[in-house]
Amino acid sequence: MARADINRSGEMEVFVRVVETGGFSAAARSLSMTPSAVSKLVARLEKRLDARLVSRSTRQFRLTPEGRDFFERATAILASIEDAERAAGAAVKAVGRIRLNTSSVYATHVLNPLLPDFLALYPGVTLDIAQTDQVIDLLADHADVAVRTGPLKSSSLVARKLGETRLVVAASPAYLARTGTPRVPADLAGHNLISFSYSRSIREWPFVVSGETVTAVPSGAVQVNDGEGMRQLALAGVGIVRMGEFALASDLAAGRLVPLMEDLNPGDREAFYAVYVGQGGPLPSRVRALLDFLADRGRVG
Repeated sequence: MARADINRSGEMEVFVRVVETGGFSAAARSLSMTPSAVSKLVARLEKRLDARLVSRSTRQFRLTPEGRDFFERATAILASIEDAERAAGAAVKAVGRIRLNTSSVYATHVLNPLLPDFLALYPGVTLDIAQTDQVIDLLADHADVAVRTGPLKSSSLVARKLGETRLVVAASPAYLARTGTPRVPADLAGHNLISFSYSRSIREWPFVVSGETVTAVPSGAVQVNDGEGMRQLALAGVGIVRMGEFALASDLAAGRLVPLMEDLNPGDREAFYAVYVGQGGPLPSRVRALLDFLADRGRVG
């Protein structure tokens, strides 16, 4: 094992400069060193390697076969070091690809309108966006950041809260004109309640009736695997939905959807988080830039 106090990259750099400039004196001038110091450093390198790298004479400078091989390898190693430093410097400037996994409803109503501003702030960043409402494994899916609702299921994940939204029950005027407007939870039994096709931590729809919590289990002719698809089905008059108010706000304001049983709404809220894997080290600057931007501009509610 090499001694910790040996500056091997420094030795390589001096040796490569000697070869490139054709001698100890020229290398010394370019490195602001004395020729004797350069010569001693190369001699020390040869002793450590137990190999003659340079054939010295008063009239010519020539590499031995071992010196030629070492020169080629040292040149490649120094180039790799330079590339690594350049890449690290670029990371500080927030460049490179970010793999973002997000729910379709968050992408549609929060993220997408903000993307022009984010990309203008960080022109060196590219985004690879996958949209799904189902919980993913960030490591298995190679995602840098995921925007999700609900509690974390893994202790290796770190979350930054992006706000929360009240949940509302709503349907389109066309649907209500065709089927009637439910006034109490019991009325929902005869309606098409659109539900998610994947398991959720809370599946029932809660209501507060005379101080008591009453729940309705959504069942109907249609299930969907994402929140934006659920909203579109409600707008099309397919059935009744219960989802985040932030996604329905413009539809409710414009009358495209009608809130139902608001006097019985328990006021429960759904929190949104930007989730990433906590590995103990510093985050790449591009990932930190996105997290800071979402915490500032991409909040829900």
